[in-house]
Amino acid sequence: MGTVNSGTTIRVLLADDQEMVRAAFRMILDAQPDIVVVAEAPDGATAVAEARRLRPDVCLLDIRMPELDGLEATRQLAGPEVRDPLKVLIATTFDLDEYVYRALRNGACGFLLKDGSPALLAEAVRAAARGDSMISPSVTVRLLRHMTPPAPAAPPPPAAPSPPSTACPVEPLTERELDVVRLVARGRTNEEVAAELYVTLSTVKTHLGNVQRKLAARNRVEIAAWAWESGLCG
Repeated sequence: MGTVNSGTTIRVLLADDQEMVRAAFRMILDAQPDIVVVAEAPDGATAVAEARRLRPDVCLLDIRMPELDGLEATRQLAGPEVRDPLKVLIATTFDLDEYVYRALRNGACGFLLKDGSPALLAEAVRAAARGDSMISPSVTVRLLRHMTPPAPAAPPPPAAPSPPSTACPVEPLTERELDVVRLVARGRTNEEVAAELYVTLSTVKTHLGNVQRKLAARNRVEIAAWAWESGLCG
């Protein structure tokens, strides 16, 4: 087991219907000095119950599980209607667009393929715990690009006013904020964004905070989804 350091150790719940996968993930994560696995679940229903009971820092869920699949479990733990959402990270063997899209819309803060490196798994857990997000580099751009809607054949009819959402910023984004969003949508970390734009890390965080407020987005994954849906990265 990983060494528990009060206030700094990341508590993780694992949910996967394959015992060997859970054992492998536990071995990888418990080997980290700042991560400890506090519970395991063989199905989605148990995962939801245990997550609500233990309130782990990160819930690492598979998609295809009995009782309740990982996508529905994600919605119940982190969906828009959840008052105090948990941080959910999806790890799956299925590199399917529809799964990524649903996972992000259901509140997941990261999406990884199981064939990724142990280092990537650990870093994704750390990113989720600190409120950041990570998507496997192999799926980031391709999958988010598919969120871009096709151009309409004719202008749509005027719509009735609706509450602010990620599709309609409450106020326009500045040019620099748009620069940051484009890079985030391509999977860049805050450090990489700062380096590419020649600004400080704190400046990037300030821009992201403003963007999050303007888009009513809960995390950088929703910001990335908005960028692709809006054609910002086309």
